[in-house]
Amino acid sequence: MTNTAKIVFIGAGSQWFGLSMFRDILSADEMRGSTLTLVDTNPAALERMVGLAHRLNAHHGGHVRIEHTTERRAALDGADFVLSSVAIDRNRLWRLDFEIPKKHGIRHTLGENGGPGGLFFTMRTLPLVFDIVRDVEAICPKALFINFSNPESRIVLALGKYSPVRAIGQCHGILMAREDMAHILGRKPEELDVWAAGLNHFQCVTDVRDPVTGADFYPALREAEPGFDPAFRPLTRRLFQAFGRWLTCSDDHMGEYVAYGYEGGEHGYDYDWDERNRAELQGHIDSILAGGPFPDWMLTPSGESAAALMGGMLHNRRRVIPSAIVYNQGAIPNLPADLAVEVPVVADAAGIHPVSMGPLPDPIAKLMSMQANVQQLAVEAAVHASKELALQALLIDPVVNSTTAAVALLDELWEVNKGYIRGCV
Repeated sequence: MTNTAKIVFIGAGSQWFGLSMFRDILSADEMRGSTLTLVDTNPAALERMVGLAHRLNAHHGGHVRIEHTTERRAALDGADFVLSSVAIDRNRLWRLDFEIPKKHGIRHTLGENGGPGGLFFTMRTLPLVFDIVRDVEAICPKALFINFSNPESRIVLALGKYSPVRAIGQCHGILMAREDMAHILGRKPEELDVWAAGLNHFQCVTDVRDPVTGADFYPALREAEPGFDPAFRPLTRRLFQAFGRWLTCSDDHMGEYVAYGYEGGEHGYDYDWDERNRAELQGHIDSILAGGPFPDWMLTPSGESAAALMGGMLHNRRRVIPSAIVYNQGAIPNLPADLAVEVPVVADAAGIHPVSMGPLPDPIAKLMSMQANVQQLAVEAAVHASKELALQALLIDPVVNSTTAAVALLDELWEVNKGYIRGCV
């Protein structure tokens, strides 16, 4: 690989995530001379984000070449990296993923990565992801496919099992856990060095240390936690007290994976807040496109790791990326090899190298293994478009507490999603 790259960003019309990528890639000196090709099936959304990318690129010196197209296959020729952030009718279907199971008595949290909602996110998203990946296989088979779509674990698991393309997932959840621990400790997040391993949104923080001295912060965290505001992350803290390690990355995300997750809150995602924020961001973007100034926060890094990961590969930096979702194959030896796990990785010219931190504490591995089985069966249901397997995936999911509810919600959500469910293998 040379010191420049062609980066194809599929789903670039996404305002929030597209902006995050622009903030990182266009400001990175490591990307100088590279090409960023923006792809989206929505021409209006794509044009808006292309305009924003050009403005940001000019602000940072114009050192990245920007292209755009609505034709994915045309974009992929010569790609070194393919970034994918795609979803189907995201908020409308996600709301149904949450509300229909709730109507049938299922007490869950977000309905995105676990529970019935996680199943149907998988059923409708995997065919779309495989459409993209089959094109990568045919057109740019040596490219690294970097997935940002949920459910991350299930997508990376499916690709690890059913595609030869190199694929990883990226998520900033570990930074959320670091912020929470820093909050309890009365420190700034950057004063904590955090190492973790496990599943996406369900990692075990194995070490939390002072980045300068290496001092272990776990004793101070265990001392400070009991006296901290009891309303703060109650579910995470109960598991911390029980298992002795902090689990990522928030009550609602982690709560998707356990039978008692609703104890951390069962309000679901705030879709109305999301829509208001999208409208506000669009106002910012339209103002910039009309010649207005950038808000200061748009000119700083987003906190995502994709640009650092690509820079490590391009320039052979042997750079440690705190967290990435990879096909396991022994990275966490006491979780199944046929699973997607989230661990630190090293990025250099030879590729992406998962960092094994050894086995997880046995009780935590057993806790995560229950969800591992659910994820494996949900992937099989999705790639084979099997309603029978989908029901079985529901019936082994700890969030589902009734066979009657499982059958009823399966019928309803299958009807809602049937236009998107199709075999992938």
